[in-house]
Amino acid sequence: MNTSPTTPVESIDVPILGMHCASCAARLESALRNTPGVTDATVNFATARATIRYTPAQQSPEQLQERVRDTGFDAILPQPQAGLDDLPDPNQSPEALAELAEYRELRHRFALAAILSVPVVLLAMGGHLIPAIDRWIGSILTGNQRFFVEWLLTTPVLVIAGRGLIADAWRVGRHGSANMNTLVAIGAIAAYLLSVAALLQPQWFLGEHAAHLGHASGPMLPIYFEVTASIITLILLGNLLQSGATRRTRSAITSLMNLRPATARVERHGDWAEIPLREIRLNDRLEIRPGERVPTDGTIRDGETALDESMLTGEPLPVERGPGDRIIGGTINTIGRIRMEVTTLGRDTMLQQIIRIVQQAQGTKPPIQQIADRIAAVFVPIVLGIAAVTFLAWWIWGSPENRIAMASLASISVLMIACPCALGLATPTAFLVGTGRGAQLGILVRNAVALQHAERIGMVLLDKTGTLTEGKPTLTEIHPESGWSESQLLQWAASIESGSEHPIAKAIVAASAERQLALLPVDSVRAIPGKGVEGICRDRRVQIGNARYLNELGIPLPMDEIAPGETRMGVAVDGTLAGWMSVRDPLKATSREAVAALHQLGVRVVMLTGDQRPAAERIAEEVGIREVRAELLPHEKSDIVAEYQHQNIGVAMVGDGLNDAPALAQADVGIALGTGTDLAMESAPITLVRGDLRAVATTLQLARQTMATVRQNLAFAFAYNALSIPIAAGLLYPFTGWLLSPILASAAMALSSISVITNALRLRRFQPSQPVFERGTD
Repeated sequence: MNTSPTTPVESIDVPILGMHCASCAARLESALRNTPGVTDATVNFATARATIRYTPAQQSPEQLQERVRDTGFDAILPQPQAGLDDLPDPNQSPEALAELAEYRELRHRFALAAILSVPVVLLAMGGHLIPAIDRWIGSILTGNQRFFVEWLLTTPVLVIAGRGLIADAWRVGRHGSANMNTLVAIGAIAAYLLSVAALLQPQWFLGEHAAHLGHASGPMLPIYFEVTASIITLILLGNLLQSGATRRTRSAITSLMNLRPATARVERHGDWAEIPLREIRLNDRLEIRPGERVPTDGTIRDGETALDESMLTGEPLPVERGPGDRIIGGTINTIGRIRMEVTTLGRDTMLQQIIRIVQQAQGTKPPIQQIADRIAAVFVPIVLGIAAVTFLAWWIWGSPENRIAMASLASISVLMIACPCALGLATPTAFLVGTGRGAQLGILVRNAVALQHAERIGMVLLDKTGTLTEGKPTLTEIHPESGWSESQLLQWAASIESGSEHPIAKAIVAASAERQLALLPVDSVRAIPGKGVEGICRDRRVQIGNARYLNELGIPLPMDEIAPGETRMGVAVDGTLAGWMSVRDPLKATSREAVAALHQLGVRVVMLTGDQRPAAERIAEEVGIREVRAELLPHEKSDIVAEYQHQNIGVAMVGDGLNDAPALAQADVGIALGTGTDLAMESAPITLVRGDLRAVATTLQLARQTMATVRQNLAFAFAYNALSIPIAAGLLYPFTGWLLSPILASAAMALSSISVITNALRLRRFQPSQPVFERGTD
């Protein structure tokens, strides 16, 4: 539906109950997209969730829920947020409880089906399986009696254990559609009714030979009660295993949710008490002892420690934290006792934001999934047609004495083996696990499209300041002249610079604070734009500035042996050089390693910076980058991204600042550092939580591994259906005399889905190759 640009649009993400295959998801997605007021809808079978964008003026969440129910499914609407401190237990959420109830019912139905199906199979096939048992049964029951016992045991399997499958097939059929359960229900009911008819009216099938029914030498009736019982049992087993495996693909989300401790130690009226997490309030003071998890985001007020942030950032080593440092809820306090002040609660915490981003990413669809979705949407009707053609072919060309049996077996086998579940699960399960594993490594992927595009990246453009470098100038050297000490020179310079917001001034003041040097009283401080600053300290004129400024004052500043990216500032007192200081934006400790890792992956690396070319080239040389584009404005960075894109190269842009936002949005894949600005992170579909450039190479490796898994799954799913359907239809019978049993067809169908999920689960063990994390240290 088209809406005007001014029409307000909202989005809702809801769990869906009752989906059993990819065609279910495709049908619901189509129904939602055709609903008035819905601008877009995506239904993900693997995550069992729907993301719906709608105009509130035409639809409400409750109306959308009714639309879902009308289509034959159910949706669980999100609970209203109680407040900043609302942190619901993920295991007690409505969707988790509904999913658990559905799983338990499925388990009970499977148990009933399995208990009753075993004797049915022994009665029908005992002679082939366990001859001794078959002889014992034969001594108790005649042929007719055996068939009636099979009928008696199979009926509750079909009516009770299989009622959910049949009800779902009926519900879907009433809407003029079909899904996996349509195939199962038709096959199971057809085998059951055929068997009942053959048992009650044998003359319809045997004619004059009906009198010999039950004798070993007599003709065989098409009685397949064991097929009905086994099909339902195997389908329920497959659904049970698939439900468990699918939940394991969401283990990353569950692990993140379980990072929150249940209680926190809080100060109340001068005393410390253990209280439930939901009772914490903003500005509360909490105490975290060694070994405990940080309850929520906040700032350390007392104590020093080392925090294990590996689950949120992928950083394997504990990170030292002290007074004034921001800490993240869910991290582990390893050694020291600390006290913190709560600054963020509920949905605004880093942990909750990460969970939302991962959930949103897992609900999106990459372009490669569109192929499978289109096929799954029409697959079931095609299979029904193939099953009908198979039945007619065997009816027409099969031998007269067994054509009903052969036609029934072949058509039922086609229905059983051709479920498109493996095809529907092939792509979303791989992306589900891939994005979850990325979150564990500190890589937040906002949508699956970005992960697919990241696979074909051949060029990475790196910003310099804040990306390759720390983005925070640091005082690296103090060189006093005769009569001055380092501490004295730094103290005077910091006193003059203390009122300035310039990054270099902040570096000098910070260095003074680290040495615990008290600031001196100053007067008449004024900035000289582009040059420096001057003022009066202890009745002496102090002038601080770059080489050009001091040269104008007739005070030459030594400028030999300047390191890459270094800025040298002179300090003059009463017209005489008192000394000089060097300030530098230092390289991140991992920048060289990160560039080497990208080169190892065969990726071309280019630096984009607004800095002067000489300084940029020195930094590039130091980290191993051979191509530099310098002195760029923000829009020029974006133009360069487009320039490279026109060369048919997959381009990723990595940045952290406001000036990187246009280039991040233009790139095929924008990668923002979590230590950067909010705008940069909003402009990029991928965020590196801890700002470590090595994670760029990890992202590309993860994307390549995820896409390789997707292709493996799709290849298997296509090959499975391409080979299995002709075999089930009896293609090999003229050459081998072998016809696939519907029981084996059901087992093969269930195993195909499990194999696809199991292959995707291998991504949970993904580890980046060297040198990304293991060569060198931070």
